[in-house]
Amino acid sequence: MRESPRIRRLRTDRRALDRLRSESTIVDFVCHGDPPESYLIRFYGKGLYRPDGSPDIVVGEQHEVGIRLGASYPRMMPELSWKTPIFHPNISGSGIVCLGGYGTYWVPSLNLDELCCMLWDMIRYQNFDVESPYNREAAQWTRTQGSFRLPLDHRPLRDKLANAPRVKPQPVVPATEGTDAVPVAAIAQPAEPEEEVIFLGDTVEAQVVEPDDPDILFIE
Repeated sequence: MRESPRIRRLRTDRRALDRLRSESTIVDFVCHGDPPESYLIRFYGKGLYRPDGSPDIVVGEQHEVGIRLGASYPRMMPELSWKTPIFHPNISGSGIVCLGGYGTYWVPSLNLDELCCMLWDMIRYQNFDVESPYNREAAQWTRTQGSFRLPLDHRPLRDKLANAPRVKPQPVVPATEGTDAVPVAAIAQPAEPEEEVIFLGDTVEAQVVEPDDPDILFIE
């Protein structure tokens, strides 16, 4: 039986999140359903929250977001709910998340791994909007605070890829008929001839020889 576009999209999102997890030390998740229709995404990195009963804003190192993919997904935006305490201008005290223009004009082609990158940027204060806040107190605090240098965490979500050593590609000699293309470094290069070195520190005794032609002078 042929799968519906929604089911195929759910499978694509699961593969994208598996790949994201393999490329990151920051994100992990658990999911429910086959293919999954709900996720609990965990981020391990620096964000801010305010403990109950405290006026202080402090750093938190673990954050959880629930994602539910309703019957209208991907035509409609996923349902997001923040599960752990967080202090951010665009996340309400009850856990409602504002994604700016995506909340009004959802883009169905936006995959869940891309959505997770947006959420991580919100956590680390790489992405925030103080002009249209869900949490006005957090917006005012962000405008005037001087206690934290933003972003709080400089790692991209795919930090394993960012830290991988870059290998400089070698130029390749084009293939000719009957041969394969090979890197230039693999071709044996002819050895440079050794240059004769003349030392000028020794004294040489020269004798002038009178040639038959008076215009030419020989030195032996």
